[in-house]
Amino acid sequence: MELELQLIGASLRSIADEMGAVLVRSAFSANIKERRDCSTALFDPRGRMVAQAEHIPVHLGAMPDAVAAVRANDPGPDDVYILNDPFAGGTHLPDITLVTRTTAGFAVTRAHHADVGAVEPGSLPASSRRLDEEGVVIPPTRLDESVLDSLVSRMRNPDERRGDLRAQLAAHRLAAGRAQELCDRYGTARVEAAMDELHDYSELSVRAAIARLPDGRFEAADALESIDSGELAIRAAVTVAGGELEIDFAGTAPQHEGNLNCPLAVARSACYFVVRCLTDPDVPASGGAFAPVHVRAPEGCLVNARAPAAVAAGNVETSSRIVDVVFAAFGRAMEVPAQGQGTMNNLTLGNDGFTYYETVGGGQGACPDADGPAGVHVAMSNTLSTPTEALELAYPLRVERHELRTGSGGAGLHRGGDGVVRELRVLEPCRLSLVGERRRRAPQGARGGEPGAPGRNFVNGEPVPGKAALDLQVGDLVRVETPGGGGFGRVRNGH
Repeated sequence: MELELQLIGASLRSIADEMGAVLVRSAFSANIKERRDCSTALFDPRGRMVAQAEHIPVHLGAMPDAVAAVRANDPGPDDVYILNDPFAGGTHLPDITLVTRTTAGFAVTRAHHADVGAVEPGSLPASSRRLDEEGVVIPPTRLDESVLDSLVSRMRNPDERRGDLRAQLAAHRLAAGRAQELCDRYGTARVEAAMDELHDYSELSVRAAIARLPDGRFEAADALESIDSGELAIRAAVTVAGGELEIDFAGTAPQHEGNLNCPLAVARSACYFVVRCLTDPDVPASGGAFAPVHVRAPEGCLVNARAPAAVAAGNVETSSRIVDVVFAAFGRAMEVPAQGQGTMNNLTLGNDGFTYYETVGGGQGACPDADGPAGVHVAMSNTLSTPTEALELAYPLRVERHELRTGSGGAGLHRGGDGVVRELRVLEPCRLSLVGERRRRAPQGARGGEPGAPGRNFVNGEPVPGKAALDLQVGDLVRVETPGGGGFGRVRNGH
């Protein structure tokens, strides 16, 4: 029985991985096929995650809310549901989620689309104040050809949008076939029983790991850099009691008039990421791993916003800061790494003819026993950089520079990782939207380590704020210098 359980578990994880491979290889946009800004997972008939591909943390931890929203509509076996509404199972509008039934439960794909019809090309506006400014809002909706036509007609580059959605559908067809094969081999009842066992095993493993942490209540705070509201506080109190964890965001700033708000699903996702890092990173990534973790936040605060709040930056930037704060709270009780860059450095360029979106890597914080990695996507992002050849082939852009920002990592017994310098020259008039953090508040070191360098943005050599939108002309040069990670440990006697 143990051997059969392992075989079924490996098969489920393999299906999730294969779904991801189909999605990436079938996609049209560089954001999915090159940067792999997408995620895939399988859920049991009760809506519990049982297997996921190792994709984007902020996507995966929030997926259960999407499945719950679709299950409330009692989907049929052949139905495909689509959604992106952050207040009905989504995260932010560019992340479009599809949910379908399989013989053994549900299959889910989530992909960041390069445009969903916002006021700015690329659908990550720097200064949006309401959700409807950020693109087409899709509540859980049964997808058919007429719905698909209607949706893509309201977005830029509709052929590319249609192609990416069809790539998601291809992943779902793969999941349906593989799940049927699995049930034919072992029987549906045995597959579902194995799903229960895998869920329980993950829960027991994480509970045991939590029980090894010191009991107590540990608090930390940090802030986000809003455009016109000053700094927005995020406070977290972590309470460890036996095999249970509570993370409470009481005292966090109220939701604001900008777009750094996020739904509670995103906050949960960030918390789950930290807990997984600090407890049992190798445990099978099922919903059971998160069962001992309870996340609370006052309704209407920055990390549990109410509709129709703008949320474009919440998914990418606020989730990153939640990770920093929760790690810092745990740091009161145990060794944790210094802060990484704490931002995804969102860069969007586009016009009516093209839309290009990327996040830019930076420095990871140093660890107690090692320097921090340089030039990586940290925390809630797990994407790749767009290869220069693919970018220049597909878009009217030229990569002038892509290199490490040498010396930007914080000094210490172990150095923080260096950030990145990214320069793009535009070859036709377009709009630029920048959404980044850690431009005023540098990533902090730990145990006496020095902070990393804060990030900087420039257009044609002139400084640009961390969050900005402006028109560009042919030949304009955009330069993003991403933050370095904090150092760990105080250097003594020159060593």
